[in-house]
Amino acid sequence: QAQLVEAGGGLVQAGESLTLSCAGSGRTFSGYAMGWFRQAPGKERDFVAAISWRAGIRRYADSVKGRFTISRDNAKNTVYLQLNSLKAEDTAIYYCVADDSLAEVTSNPTYWGQGTQVTVSS
Repeated sequence: QAQLVEAGGGLVQAGESLTLSCAGSGRTFSGYAMGWFRQAPGKERDFVAAISWRAGIRRYADSVKGRFTISRDNAKNTVYLQLNSLKAEDTAIYYCVADDSLAEVTSNPTYWGQGTQVTVSS
């Protein structure tokens, strides 16, 4: 059974950085686009970032452009999200996602991880 397992969440101060990782297992995600969504308390899940299989295409939500960077290591079946210049409004549960379509991974991905909490104190 396909699984996405996130790691790296935690509590940080505003302005600091954090790196999230997500490892896929149970099936190969070869050829799959991967990405991240987040859900803040009382809000819907929102798209954050996505990356194509060969990392040639990256997509970001406007709210994180210039601060977050998505990358991947296909040999390790892992995707990363570097979060810089964190703000209190970045506080959320961050979910790793995957889909065989880049368009779908930004809107309605098939596979979801269980989420990791990021809390930014101001």
